[in-house]
Amino acid sequence: MLKPHLLHPAALAHPPLAHTASRFSLSKLARAARLAMLAGVGGTLLMGLAPSALAQSPEPSGKEHDQAGQTGVRADEVMVVQGRQAYAGGQVTSDSRVGLLGNRHFMDTPFNTVSYTEEYIENEQAQDIGSLAGATNASIYVPSKRSVFETFYIRGFSTTANDMTYNGLIGMAPNMRSSTEMAERVDVFKGPSVLLNGMPPDGSVGGSINIVPKRAGKDPLAKVTATYESEGLGGVHLDLGRRFGEQQQWGVRFNGVYRDGDTPVDNQQHKMELTSLGLDWRGERARASLDLYRQYEEVDGVNYFGIFSIASPVTRLPEAKKGDYSLAPEWAYTINDTRAAILRGEYDLTDSLTAFAAWGQREGGYKALITRNTLLNNAGDINAMAIRSERDGTQRSGEAGLRGNLSTGPVDHDWSLAATHYTSELTFKDRMYPNHALTNYDHLDFGAPPDQSGFGAVTSSSDAKLESVALADTLSFLDGDLQWTIGARRQTVESTNYGASGARTSHYDESRVSPATALLVKVRDDLSLYSNYIEGLGQGGTAPTTASNAGEIMKPYQTKQYEVGAKLDLGQFAHTLSLFQIAKPSAYTDPVSNVYGVYGEQRNRGLEWDLFGDITPELRLLGGASYTRAELTKALNKANEGNQATGVPKVMVKLGVEYDLAALPGLTLTGNTQYVGKRYVTDDNRMSLSPYTTFDLGARYTTRIATKEVTVRASVQNLTDHAYWLGSWSGGDGSGLSGGLGSPRTFLLSTSLAF
Repeated sequence: MLKPHLLHPAALAHPPLAHTASRFSLSKLARAARLAMLAGVGGTLLMGLAPSALAQSPEPSGKEHDQAGQTGVRADEVMVVQGRQAYAGGQVTSDSRVGLLGNRHFMDTPFNTVSYTEEYIENEQAQDIGSLAGATNASIYVPSKRSVFETFYIRGFSTTANDMTYNGLIGMAPNMRSSTEMAERVDVFKGPSVLLNGMPPDGSVGGSINIVPKRAGKDPLAKVTATYESEGLGGVHLDLGRRFGEQQQWGVRFNGVYRDGDTPVDNQQHKMELTSLGLDWRGERARASLDLYRQYEEVDGVNYFGIFSIASPVTRLPEAKKGDYSLAPEWAYTINDTRAAILRGEYDLTDSLTAFAAWGQREGGYKALITRNTLLNNAGDINAMAIRSERDGTQRSGEAGLRGNLSTGPVDHDWSLAATHYTSELTFKDRMYPNHALTNYDHLDFGAPPDQSGFGAVTSSSDAKLESVALADTLSFLDGDLQWTIGARRQTVESTNYGASGARTSHYDESRVSPATALLVKVRDDLSLYSNYIEGLGQGGTAPTTASNAGEIMKPYQTKQYEVGAKLDLGQFAHTLSLFQIAKPSAYTDPVSNVYGVYGEQRNRGLEWDLFGDITPELRLLGGASYTRAELTKALNKANEGNQATGVPKVMVKLGVEYDLAALPGLTLTGNTQYVGKRYVTDDNRMSLSPYTTFDLGARYTTRIATKEVTVRASVQNLTDHAYWLGSWSGGDGSGLSGGLGSPRTFLLSTSLAF
């Protein structure tokens, strides 16, 4: 496991940061050179392919879905995506990857899932996962924008970028934040998922996100997209794909992205470079893929902690300013760099049995100089701590297993057996500068950057290992109208931390079995009812030296979810309704007995409604509504029991609309609205943030110039330039206004040319 202070933003004394690269700024000439190099790499790739690559390829080989949307024995459902069908409207797919259970049609999945398509990602002009998933999904709240660490709530629990999976493997998604341009699809699973994916490194329990990498399709692809975001953030994206070989069995997909410029936030600049290459091979009985990517990101003038802490004398929050107001010094920065390789393969041993295996390695980290601000009083005075931090390391992740189907009399079985192995080696360089500046919210002045002489020595390091074995079986009765899924995963967590001298400071080695069961009933062809019980796991805490049981290690924290729901598929339009309860334990030292133990608990109960599809051939909707009661049922301060967890809105309503204008073929009008309810900023609930509503408007136009397809997209986010606080990005820890200010009015423009 990662170091305890890195497991969750709520526990951060400072953010996990590092890379050996140094800061630099590009001149206009250097920017042009990088763009030319990017185009040159893509052109070389195109010219190097065999002529047969320009021909159309057949549909993917291998077993596909049956009429019920089951996957048969295909073990690596994330490898072959062209056979998947987008639901009416093209914004989401009708099926998604459900971890150990493989690929499932949403009507045959006894959980709440949604999978966003590449088309939707492009049309949203979403550049990170939060912008994509948070736009219309009412179960997801994103309380930060362009922070160091992408963090969001799913079902009221904080989920981090470190817990995303890439092509099904934990720990292989880009460090800190993931760009969307290399994603064929983004799968969102709501709720704990230990049985399905294994324990995530940071122990997120509200949900999980899987990035499906792009693959070459049956048609040759060559597309370049130019982007612009106010106040000067420009970029270019090159997307190339071809299949070749006698049976078109080889595929190549290249994506290159470069963005650089000023953001809508004052004194903030953002640069991002992405290069990804997806290779795949499809044989008669075997399939394989290799993904390589490098993502580099630099943000100057970055704000991560917002106003992290609120002192007890504060009884009135400062009025929110418009989102272009910076809460960070100009000298604050973060540099984030990730390099990864992921290999996956599968082989059909028989018509009903498939073996699969995957391995990946990720390297890199980040470096940063930032501030953490504490609001001292009602006058808006702020004490700013400066933090210099670096992190570097290597993660390795693998899985292997079997998936098959068989029949025992009238009962059909789709079963999976899998083992996973994950390791992480990290080094840390940290230094804090307390009381760096005393300033005021209305007139922020952080002074000069701190004297960093003497910084650079390793202050700590950690090794972690996660191993598991899982077995699941879906029993189908009555021709699939009744499906019962049962399974369990035995998870082992081992973690060792070392001090600056290299001496071991703590060691953790615990195991736990996590069972799960789910039932799905097809009442009619268009109506499925489901229920499930599934668990999540997080690393148990270690008793502090001040406790009477100092050094005692708690068992892994076991989070439990109970859920019931219904799914209605009307052919062109679908609904999902879910009712859930998730209870997550926590540990602290009892003030009476002085014994450290698992005494705390946060229990989230909620109701979710999701909708997507075509209302008419011209009108598409995607959105929903949610109610989440995130209650502190057990707390160190008994007076806080029964309170709503900080940062979690009780009510959210989101709706995205697209309308094709018949009077002008090719023109689509778009709109999006979000309503976010009240959020508390302290555990005692003495202060709260008012609800807010934002509106986005836009349009896109697709036409042909000569034989080339051209698509122009334009939109304005936060149309009214509404000023609001986002709240906390951790929940249940009193972290105040750590999310900072909401985004200002932002103009987005992109032009895509397919050639």
